[in-house]
Amino acid sequence: MSKQESFSVKTHSTIDFIKIDSQIQKIVSDSGVKDGACIIFVPHTTAGVTINEGADPDVMRDIEKELNKIVPFQDNYSHAEGNSAAHIKSSLVGTSEMVIIEKGSLKLGTWQRVYFCEFDGPRNRTVWVRII
Repeated sequence: MSKQESFSVKTHSTIDFIKIDSQIQKIVSDSGVKDGACIIFVPHTTAGVTINEGADPDVMRDIEKELNKIVPFQDNYSHAEGNSAAHIKSSLVGTSEMVIIEKGSLKLGTWQRVYFCEFDGPRNRTVWVRII
């Protein structure tokens, strides 16, 4: 059995990290699947998804700071749209994650949360979730 759903994410700045594990958990709960896997996919070339600490917001601020050092917004890129840094950051972070489902819940570590990662906002985005 497999079930796929999607939901929207509204981002508020050029770079934005938004916790989305509660929306994903609702999809898992509604699916009725007790044990399986959850695939989270972001169908955008300038956004991504990651799993990291959710207790201390400084962690995501540090990730943003370091990504901006590695891939600055302006660096004589060739891409005419002017958002090459966002494309590169999306490739570095990745556009999918897989999480185990156990007893009807996402099996995340104590401090782990799932984040939608915006690199070219603000925008209205979509997240796809497949439960297997």
